Amino acid sequence: MAIERILSQIDRELARFIEQMGEKNTLRDACEYALRGGGKRLRPTIVLMIAEALGFGADAMPAALSVEFFHTASLIADDLPCMDNDDVRRNRPSLHKVFGESAAILASYALIAEGYGGIYRNSGNNPKAAVICLEAATRCAGISGATGGQFLDLYPPDFSFETVQKIIYQKTVTLFEISFIFGWVFGGGDLTQLDAVKRCAYHLGMAFQIADDLLDGLQDARINMASAVGREKAESLFADELRAFVASLQELGLWTPDFQELVESLSRYRMCGAIC
Repeated sequence: MAIERILSQIDRELARFIEQMGEKNTLRDACEYALRGGGKRLRPTIVLMIAEALGFGADAMPAALSVEFFHTASLIADDLPCMDNDDVRRNRPSLHKVFGESAAILASYALIAEGYGGIYRNSGNNPKAAVICLEAATRCAGISGATGGQFLDLYPPDFSFETVQKIIYQKTVTLFEISFIFGWVFGGGDLTQLDAVKRCAYHLGMAFQIADDLLDGLQDARINMASAVGREKAESLFADELRAFVASLQELGLWTPDFQELVESLSRYRMCGAIC
């Protein structure tokens, strides 16, 4: 499958990048452990799928790796005892269980820095692209995005639909927004279409997280969409967001076989966990 081909490219480039991160020591080993922890690498794959779909032959790999660095850094932080206190990540011990909390925190710092470095490396002689992508990464990863979303998830003011929707937007949608913007900008897309690109990312992020919440159901002790509005309503919201995502892809000219494959996988996600 085409998506598997892209995933193989990302894995190869990640391996090369790890070798260039500096001298081998415990901190670099911690970064490598986190980056090679499995998962579908959906977010960096989307960057490359968009760049390919645009058809200009642009290389968006540094930006794709940046998204993986940002996402991995967020997972490291989320797993810490002072956060979600998860001892297992993708069927193996979380980073802090293997390397300790101090090394885990420093690894997350290192990966965030590398994420911004990837924007620089992909920008070349295009400062406008750099500015757009720096703004997106800063906004989406910061207090208005994933960082603020994690805080809200830890300390929700209530358990309403509106609160859950805001948590999903900040924690999940924003990292998909980075992926879509990076792929579009570094792939040579029309910059006047960025609002439509953000809407497309919104619908995917919402559908993705609602599907995850449906899988967890009421077994998850944390607030989620299934527990906030009930399973039937959450199912309906998932279907609405997935339809809106397809319409957005078509509007942007991104309804390629790769994205059709992604939508098909996501439509089964609530039943089999096809994407993780």
